[in-house]
Amino acid sequence: MRLWMLAVAASCLFTPAPVQAEGEQAGDFDYYVMSLGWSANWCALEGDAHNDPQCDRGRRLTWTLHGLWPQYEEGYPSYCHTTARDPARTESEAMADIMGGAGLAWYQWKKHGRCAGLSAKTYYATMRQAYASVTIPPLFANVSKDLQVPAEVIEKAWLESNPDLSRDQITVTCKGGMIQEVRICLTTDLAPRRCGPDVIRDCALKDADLNAVR
Repeated sequence: MRLWMLAVAASCLFTPAPVQAEGEQAGDFDYYVMSLGWSANWCALEGDAHNDPQCDRGRRLTWTLHGLWPQYEEGYPSYCHTTARDPARTESEAMADIMGGAGLAWYQWKKHGRCAGLSAKTYYATMRQAYASVTIPPLFANVSKDLQVPAEVIEKAWLESNPDLSRDQITVTCKGGMIQEVRICLTTDLAPRRCGPDVIRDCALKDADLNAVR
């Protein structure tokens, strides 16, 4: 029994710690990842099940801002300690035009925004500035039926509409066989920069679903 207890104790000592901790110091990060989600696919994957207002017919949302995430060269901070006050409900509601809803804005502040070392008002303004710094390819507004497209075609469309971006500064992710997000890496001054090795991996699907704009 004593040997067994020693073995258990030893295994605990050498169990790898989680790669991602929580509660880091606000303002300690290397760059931002701006995440833009394809609204119709997010609704199919998650939003419809919760009757999210982002998924209401007629909103005509294409690429909405999912978040602006403080990032390390590898990994990222989350749920950081900060003395900044939380945003007022009206401040979160004001982000719905680019984020689809107030709930997402609040969640992004809680998990990621507190790590930026900014006030809630300034973080929301920075998210809006980052979103305005890129051009959404106009062809996406005309997706009137469900399509199957290679993920690399999505990336190419973004690069054509944003000639200041290079391939190592943008990545496309997939989930459940669907195009999920376009992620663009930005400096703390919101200039494009190379993505870290844990962000740069692209979706390689040749027949990813891109649902019609609602």
